Amino acid sequence: MSMPTTPATLDRFITPAHQALWAATDDFATQEILPRVDRMESAPQRVNRSIARSLAGRGWFGVTVPEAFGGMQAGHVAKTILIHRLARVSGAAAAILQAGLIPVTALDYYGTEDQRTTLMPGVADGSVLMSIAVTEPDQGGHIGGMHSAAEWDGSAWVLTGIKAHVGNSHIANLHVVIARTAPPGTRTSKALTAFLVRANQRGVDVMRHTGKLGLRGFSFGQISFDRVRVLPENVLGEVGQGFDVAQSSSILCGRPNLSAVSLGLHETAVSLTGQYVSNRPRYNGKLADLSVIRERLGRMSARLITARILTYHAVDMLDRGLSCDAELIAAKSLGHDLASRTGNDAMELHAANGLDADYPLQRVWRDMQTTYAPAGTGEVQRRRLAENLLEEEAGTKARTPYSVLHSRPHAAPVTDQTVSI
Repeated sequence: MSMPTTPATLDRFITPAHQALWAATDDFATQEILPRVDRMESAPQRVNRSIARSLAGRGWFGVTVPEAFGGMQAGHVAKTILIHRLARVSGAAAAILQAGLIPVTALDYYGTEDQRTTLMPGVADGSVLMSIAVTEPDQGGHIGGMHSAAEWDGSAWVLTGIKAHVGNSHIANLHVVIARTAPPGTRTSKALTAFLVRANQRGVDVMRHTGKLGLRGFSFGQISFDRVRVLPENVLGEVGQGFDVAQSSSILCGRPNLSAVSLGLHETAVSLTGQYVSNRPRYNGKLADLSVIRERLGRMSARLITARILTYHAVDMLDRGLSCDAELIAAKSLGHDLASRTGNDAMELHAANGLDADYPLQRVWRDMQTTYAPAGTGEVQRRRLAENLLEEEAGTKARTPYSVLHSRPHAAPVTDQTVSI
């Protein structure tokens, strides 16, 4: 296995162990994921289950799981490398991994010792694949408008509702479900509770998978819960703490994960376009000889460098235990915006060929569209950044998702960057 040359801009974030993981992921993506891409693209109505098994076989769903439970305990930079390098080859494969890692964060930080001891080894060896179900069909990411509810009947919580856009909805065997448990009028921050629900429980129904614009092979569909009984020992965190579970997991895991997906797709769009214009005849030379084309390539390259630095800077801060809500939000929001602009430039430079299924760019462009809404749209992200700025100017210190999560007893920055590949 040859060791790749990682970009010099990442030298301050990348250790030799990270470089080895980078190489292993590239080899895996080329040998095991790339051959499946065409099949996934040709069957948008089908869920790919084999990729999750392959990722589980490498132990990569356990990249952030403590070693005490059989995980890699490799940190967020390592996790970002996995998602980023997979996304270069397949946005769907990267999405399968990143979606499975978000609820792992929730379990690690909010789970009881019994829950962690029982479930974390299965996460590490791939036998427990998790999802997190927050979004609803009519409310989207507006957590405060959630309709799903759970009522206490004296011995168990009875959960009813519908969740939408659940990553790995059709292949996960354990769902973290956020539902309302307080009466109307209760503040959202105290009104919700997180529950651990097995996919095979009575009343859990995964609705038929339908193809989406992008990420073909990845399921992010609807799950209905019809009077599902959840015992008290399967409450994740405390009753009334569901908002914190959802928010902190989204900020500290979902947003950097999506930044990594955007980054991998962004990188591929730049690479494909460079190859295309370098080989496309025009006049007495190639398209790349034209100054107007080089000017656009230059802008695409600058955007990619910016997105790469911001993404890895944010997760490095997270690994070092530094407060980084704003950096994570900016990495997700700006990372998508920069990739989207590059994707549009790439499509225009490919002209009509960009629309042709024989050219992989149209797949990359479609996959890019899927990273905008999850974990907060661009408008939501910019509003959060503005709030952070105004609080700093006013000299106030808000209760942030970072501070909430890192007040948990299991919280600790990653100091040992040993990565097992």
